[in-house]
Amino acid sequence: MKNMNIIICDDRIDDRKNLSDLLSDYGEKKNYEFTITEYDSGEQLCEEQSALEACQLLFLDINMQGMDGLKTAMRIKEKYPKLPVVLVTAYMNYALDGYKVKASRFLLKDNLADTIEECMDDLIAEINKNRRILEFRFVEGTIKLYADDIIYIETELHKNVFYTEKGTFQIYKKLDELENEFKDMGFVRAHLSFLVNMRYITKISGYVMTLTTGKKIPVPKARYAQVKREYMLYKGEE
Repeated sequence: MKNMNIIICDDRIDDRKNLSDLLSDYGEKKNYEFTITEYDSGEQLCEEQSALEACQLLFLDINMQGMDGLKTAMRIKEKYPKLPVVLVTAYMNYALDGYKVKASRFLLKDNLADTIEECMDDLIAEINKNRRILEFRFVEGTIKLYADDIIYIETELHKNVFYTEKGTFQIYKKLDELENEFKDMGFVRAHLSFLVNMRYITKISGYVMTLTTGKKIPVPKARYAQVKREYMLYKGEE
């Protein structure tokens, strides 16, 4: 991945600029193109759903006025569990709290210049590993998709329909076969007719799965406990 959307959230303008400059220097050195967006409060950031959906890496200051970085991370992780979050702070004693919100990294402001390169090397390698490209022979033709861009797959008559960030595509392939192909990629069989990418699930309750798109998918009683467990494991809550 050579292009990346990065968000920095910090209530101190000097600290935002310092981190932004370090990231820009890193991008220039490694030949990456970063789009960096800055926010000065957790409350504001949590309202920016379109920006969060496009975000691939989030840097959060812990010690912000109002909603601090830990509470902000917790709220964002509820909806975007796989979004890598780097917690940045001036105080070492917050390090353990980072594990509670499943932060990907914890950085101290005093030595960002010394640690940012190693941090970014590791995170980009991690992100690229999760951005697997798959090729399918759809009715519409042979198309390559990132697994992360597939929201869900639904059986309709004799075909399965891929609902993706790029549109819908139809394929003559059994859902059982597709389920096997997507094994270990964060998909769950919510129903005999639905295979769902768990990164797009907002909640599962009352035998209904709700997606970030607003789509509601019924979860049969016989599958409910297993589907919830798989989702909890995916979110890292078990």
